[in-house]
Amino acid sequence: MSDLISALSEAGLEPVTDVDILAAHSQDHADLVEAGRAAALVRAASTEAVSAAVRIAAEFGAPVVAQGARTGLAGSATAVDGAVLLDLSGMDRILAIDPVDRLAVCQPGVLNAAISAAAAEHGLRYSPDPGSWRISTIGGNIATGAGGMCCVKYGTTPEYVLGLEVVLASGEVMRCGRRTAKGVAGYDLVRLFCGSEGTLGIITEATLKLSPVPAERLTLAAVFGTTADAGRAVTAIMASGAQPSLLELIDNTHLRALEALRPMGLPTEAAALLLVGADADPDGELAAIERLCEAAGASEVHRATDATEADALLESRRSAYHAMERLGTVLVDDVAVPRSRLADALDGVQAAARRHGVVIGVIAHAGDGNLHPNIIVHPEDPASLAAGRAAFDEILEMALAMGGTITGEHGVGMLKRDWLARELDPVNLAVQRRIKDALDPLGILNPGKVLAG
Repeated sequence: MSDLISALSEAGLEPVTDVDILAAHSQDHADLVEAGRAAALVRAASTEAVSAAVRIAAEFGAPVVAQGARTGLAGSATAVDGAVLLDLSGMDRILAIDPVDRLAVCQPGVLNAAISAAAAEHGLRYSPDPGSWRISTIGGNIATGAGGMCCVKYGTTPEYVLGLEVVLASGEVMRCGRRTAKGVAGYDLVRLFCGSEGTLGIITEATLKLSPVPAERLTLAAVFGTTADAGRAVTAIMASGAQPSLLELIDNTHLRALEALRPMGLPTEAAALLLVGADADPDGELAAIERLCEAAGASEVHRATDATEADALLESRRSAYHAMERLGTVLVDDVAVPRSRLADALDGVQAAARRHGVVIGVIAHAGDGNLHPNIIVHPEDPASLAAGRAAFDEILEMALAMGGTITGEHGVGMLKRDWLARELDPVNLAVQRRIKDALDPLGILNPGKVLAG
């Protein structure tokens, strides 16, 4: 261990070994994932520094855990024993905004919202918008394949990554992808690194696709007496051919928690609220969607009168996780099911909550069939923790039985690595292991994450 620290110091990387600082950097937002004891923290300022740190770690066989803002919810950025924690948050420069080619070149520590702020000067934006967009980094978004609220129309993070600079497990620096609007030369290595959670390489630069800012956007909120009715409304909206820019579901537990956190007159007696946005022909689109919501059983439909009111509703939705934290420790599930099974999945989550006697609130990117059942547990109470974990597992089992997936956007990390083998067929899993072995033969990049064993 001391030789590793000495080597990092001699390379000018200024490793931090203070126990309290290491502890503060050892956990992401997956509170129930146990962190290991890291050996050192290196605050990287350049690709060269990342490369040097990885080379030294490889020489000593030390694990390397890349970190950004540590806002992840699956334990992907959680420390493991003996690890070099590689903090990339200081690599936070936007290197270029190109309005002609409609792209941005960024270091991994750039905050998601900062990209759109810079692009807005050219009438452009970076479309993927996870709930944590103001505090999460683009490197972490890419590493976890992050989603967001506009994905129902605009797609997820991997669809906007044109090129990457990646430091491999050997310390070698590789570029993949392109800056052009089209290009199919060679294997699509960019997609390979998107969602790999730092297990195949460490992203040090990203070239991202930008899109025009919509000329107008409006939002409506539809109130439902049952979550099943809200689910049926989502099915009807998507079946109609409508193209909402936002289609979110907020259940009663979240409505009450959000109103307690920041009062704004949310309907706390409702079973569910659908938040629907449109940005092509907002008035026409929302009028049609309003009729579909009413036909599905909405008791009330409120139309935002302008973008300011629409933004207020959206900001409230972004606070859902923090509102639930006031109730206890949040064990976040992140399943996706076929849209046609959304109502069944909502009923299944409620049944799991009753069966195990736990509080579960559901927030959902409903237009994608992506549910976030937020399970409230009290870790100091073993019975509460066991009940929460049992409900968590039951929800994962339900999603797979419906033809869904164990994670729609948060990643596998440590939280769900034992479940990956249940979703993938044996050949698929074997191929993934071979890819990991080929790119990281020593197994030093974020070990213990994604693939179990």
